[in-house]
Amino acid sequence: MTFTLYPDTRLMLARDSLAGLSVGDALGSQFFVPGRAPGDLAAGLLPPPPWQWTDDTEMACSVLTALAQAGTIDRDTLAVDFAQRCEPYRGYGPGAVRILRLIRTGTPWPVAAASAFDGQGSCGNGAAMRVAPLGAWFADSTHRAAAQARASAEVTHAHPEGIAGAVAVAVAASLAARARLDGDRPAPARLLAAVAAALDPATEVHQGVRRAVGLLGRPLAEVVAALGNGARVTAQDTVAFTLWVAATHLADYPSAVRACVEAGGDVDTTAAIVGGVVAGYTSVGTPGGVPNDWLAAREPLPDWVD
Repeated sequence: MTFTLYPDTRLMLARDSLAGLSVGDALGSQFFVPGRAPGDLAAGLLPPPPWQWTDDTEMACSVLTALAQAGTIDRDTLAVDFAQRCEPYRGYGPGAVRILRLIRTGTPWPVAAASAFDGQGSCGNGAAMRVAPLGAWFADSTHRAAAQARASAEVTHAHPEGIAGAVAVAVAASLAARARLDGDRPAPARLLAAVAAALDPATEVHQGVRRAVGLLGRPLAEVVAALGNGARVTAQDTVAFTLWVAATHLADYPSAVRACVEAGGDVDTTAAIVGGVVAGYTSVGTPGGVPNDWLAAREPLPDWVD
């Protein structure tokens, strides 16, 4: 189906994706608090509000604001926005804090990003965790979603795996939002195959997404054993798992987030990625969508979000 995507529609899709990302992030972060068990959520026991969001949401807000203001990603502007808005207490990793400090003090972002990990660049899951709203924004073109995701990733992640993680999530979010518009929900295998086709075959992220296809329908514990759960905080250990969850639970946001909590690992980030993709399809407050009470429990987003 070919369609024209008007600016208001792009913004609606991206905002819904941001809502799903931020609620998943904030709820997932509650399970790092001692005394809270994954089984609580499965039993319908929600943590007491407010649920504080982390760096995942803060950076996603900058991505969406950049798109709302310019319609495209300007890497120079986004790098400065990330650096100036960084609140380290939100859970930024040491590598991200160092890169953003360098940018804030005048180091060009290509130099700062390339300096990470002894010049290898970061292959962390940070570029993937913030990019789902961008994918939803480009629901009319997975090609543009991939290109813009790459641009958004490069300001902090110079490693091919970190960039591939962002591209994979953006393409998945683009396909999910497009499915919402045209009413053609992709089968899980078709969604994952389309994501894999957009990735560099030499990357581990590509290989992981391909493995995820063969794990559809398998128990969650088996999937985690094969793909990871973000515990290593790398794109390789995070993205394939999150896309397996999103493809499996594309029409059921609460089930998707519960799967991330049950899997353990980097729960706030996996729930943020999955939540951003799934909410682009389900919306907010609809059957299977982001529950209104979950959204109300989430800490309000920053005042500067456009």
